[in-house]
Amino acid sequence: MTTTHVKRAFKYRFYPTDEQAAELSRTFGCVRKVYNMALAARTEAWARQERVNYNAMSAMLTAWKKTSELAFLNEVSSVPLQQCLRHLQTAFTHFFGRRAKYPRFKSRKKSRRSAEYTTSGFRFRDGRLTLAKMHEPLEIVWSRPLPDDAKPSTVTVSQDAAGRWFVSLLCEDASVRHLPAEDTAVGVDVGLDHLLTLSTGEKIANPRHERKDRARLALAQRRMAKKTRGSANRARARQRVARIHAGIADRRRDVLHKLTTRLVRENQTIVIEDLTVRNMVRNRSLARAISDAAWAEFRNLLEYKAAWYGREVIAVDRFFPSSRLCSTCGTLQEKMPLYVRTWTCESCGTTHDRDVNAAKNLLAAGRAVSACGAGVRPQRSTPGGQSAMKQEVSRREP
Repeated sequence: MTTTHVKRAFKYRFYPTDEQAAELSRTFGCVRKVYNMALAARTEAWARQERVNYNAMSAMLTAWKKTSELAFLNEVSSVPLQQCLRHLQTAFTHFFGRRAKYPRFKSRKKSRRSAEYTTSGFRFRDGRLTLAKMHEPLEIVWSRPLPDDAKPSTVTVSQDAAGRWFVSLLCEDASVRHLPAEDTAVGVDVGLDHLLTLSTGEKIANPRHERKDRARLALAQRRMAKKTRGSANRARARQRVARIHAGIADRRRDVLHKLTTRLVRENQTIVIEDLTVRNMVRNRSLARAISDAAWAEFRNLLEYKAAWYGREVIAVDRFFPSSRLCSTCGTLQEKMPLYVRTWTCESCGTTHDRDVNAAKNLLAAGRAVSACGAGVRPQRSTPGGQSAMKQEVSRREP
């Protein structure tokens, strides 16, 4: 077995003291402030046809700290502030490489509350983590052990909308090894009636996590809507809604982790369909069910685990007619409405289950692509470009 030496994030929940919570909240606010100011400065520089890099932004940060209006930036650790500038630089690199849209400003209510510390901003000794500007270590619930002789390279502290605190430690994990090669391959068709249908004929039920809590969530949302905006009662009601959402997301993530781990362990090659989930959720009738199924998250988990353990994931073109193609004789049906779940091939007389037939066709297409060495992913449309930056500049001009 080959050791890959991947960097792996280990996420734990922790319970800060009142002093630590106040310090972290100040840090989150300063990180958001610096990020937004740096983004505004870069946008204005672009309007003047100037390029601003990380070094220039770092010099700006030093100058901002010396002003009386922004002197409060000196009260928190400088490491998260420098890291947010690096994140902004990465965002612009992806934007200019046409891999992402133009960076957006962080919102106090909607953006993720987080701060990243590098090795100079924390101390990790004997399983105790102490962040810069803090006198006591964090009270972390070690729900699973870190790798032997773990030395975190970065530590990310975050707080979700439900008020829960998390710390993520990025470590090199030598225990991640390529699994022994197998001669098995499987086609996977995602759906709503069944979350996954495998080419072996196995169907995995859709847990429908959101539907189980829909009534409780609706009640909590109605109660929140009746509270006065800006009041403490509304803040508490909003947190109750967030806790329900967090429970749904946790259960969904747990199921997807177990399914993807099983598929990677049992199969050398996994063939899926290259779906555009972003476009599919525009269908108002199915958007809720598609979002609850989390097909995009399933694919992300499957791909990085396959890379870890030496497996192969093949994504077949989304326009491949997997449902309309007979997996026995190859005859293509002209139409196949969604309500048709079983159908009989007119050429060979084989009766097919729609989803199992699609999974078998995906497996055959993936094997063919793997054998001939052709590309398995269609060219994606560009999510952003310089025109997006020009629109942002024009929007900000008076």
